[in-house]
Amino acid sequence: MSVQLPPLRLTGATTLRDGEMQQRSVAIANGRISKGPLPEVDLSGYYIMPGIIDLHGDAFERHIAPRPSAPFPIETGLRATDRDAASNGVTTAWMAQSWSWEGGHRSPDFAELFLKAVQEFRPQMCTDLRVQIRCETHTVNTRERLLRAVERYGVDYVIFNDHLEEALQMANAKPHALAMWANKSGRSVEEHLALVHQARDQRRDVPRYLCKLAEAFDRLGVTYGSHDDPDGDTRETYSLIGAKVCEFPTARAPAALAKAVNDPVLMGAPNIVRGGSQSGNIAAIELIEARMCDALVSDYYYPALAQSAFYIADQGILPLEKAWNLISGNPAQILRLPDRGVIDFGKRADLTIINAETRAVEATIVAGRITHLAGGAAHRFMVGQETLPMAAE
Repeated sequence: MSVQLPPLRLTGATTLRDGEMQQRSVAIANGRISKGPLPEVDLSGYYIMPGIIDLHGDAFERHIAPRPSAPFPIETGLRATDRDAASNGVTTAWMAQSWSWEGGHRSPDFAELFLKAVQEFRPQMCTDLRVQIRCETHTVNTRERLLRAVERYGVDYVIFNDHLEEALQMANAKPHALAMWANKSGRSVEEHLALVHQARDQRRDVPRYLCKLAEAFDRLGVTYGSHDDPDGDTRETYSLIGAKVCEFPTARAPAALAKAVNDPVLMGAPNIVRGGSQSGNIAAIELIEARMCDALVSDYYYPALAQSAFYIADQGILPLEKAWNLISGNPAQILRLPDRGVIDFGKRADLTIINAETRAVEATIVAGRITHLAGGAAHRFMVGQETLPMAAE
């Protein structure tokens, strides 16, 4: 729960408006971008950017279970995730929760507990936190249960992924890794392998299962796509059933196919900041340079979002305003959020305020509410003003 800022004008900053970095003030009133003379806060030396929109992140998992054997209450993890996102300039975020045969925190049982916890926590949220369901393709017998959960909890984003082949390869070539995977899910290796084989036995029914889900998602207005497409044929198959979002293609070919049919391509911001994929897949910067990436997501690390935009600009690959679009304007379009992603009259006052020298996020505003305030920006907001209301802790 938080309190809206009084009407005010942010002046002196370099602001991303109308697709350009400009010396232009930003007025806020009633949670929206406004106009007119208002009390001022001097933000000279800062950037004011549209709030960051993160379409896929699983950093919440480490807040819920910092170690596999040390889980904490889901509400505690959501509160920490909320603050983590806000302190890194994120104003809207989808938490990627698995719906999988793998069990543990990736099981349908846990997914339903998580969805319920998010619903109950929503009145306390500072960041607009939502849930993306990562649906394993070999969960055929859960179709009706999944659709009930999607409807009951208002899930608006689903991604298909298939970890079965990885599990089968791991069983043959990396038994130690398989043992770690089984242990993380709270099972013996033998129990885990039994689930792998049960999932494998569903192969014949998977295509019909995905088509039925696609039909239901179209009816419900759910955006859906696929994760880790290894080749163009896989991406084309998903695209044909309506799963348009291409999330983390592992090679150039699926990304190229996606762009050829105008499907949006998402890559991980940590891939940009770290200089490549931590799992050996294609480097996101290659797809940025080839104009085959539409949006960057946090994946597992919120700080990488803003850092990736500045890195792309510093390397001369895109100007800052276009690089920032990868983490704000484009994601808003992909998930059909017309009220955010740009700073414009009447839009939601979702803002990320960054120290231009250090590039640290020092303030985040969501729908006219301060959700994060630190450093010099905190002093600017307080000096000459009555103490401004911040998001309730």
